[in-house]
Amino acid sequence: MTTHNIKLKKQFCDAVYFGDKLFEIRKNDRCYQKGDHIKFIPVENTCQLPFAHPIADKEYEITYVFSGWVIQQDYVVLGIKEVQNNE
Repeated sequence: MTTHNIKLKKQFCDAVYFGDKLFEIRKNDRCYQKGDHIKFIPVENTCQLPFAHPIADKEYEITYVFSGWVIQQDYVVLGIKEVQNNE
C-alpha cells in the first residue's frame, strides 16, 4: 500500500470532507491502486498555496480505480472513502 500526498483545490475540500464527493479524477502519473491511501493537501485555487482545512488531518482509501471507456487517456477516476481510526 502506498500513501499519496496530493493537492486538492479549495472548491472541492468541503465536498470531500463531508462525504458528498466520493471520487477523484486524476492523471494516472502515480500508478494509483485499489487499497492505496490519499492524504489531501488543501490549496488555494489560483496560487496553489496550502491553506488550513480539516481535510488535511484525514486519510482516504482508494476503493476503486476506473480507466478507459470515456475517460481521457492517462487519467483515472478513483473511488475514495475516509479511513476510520479503527481500520
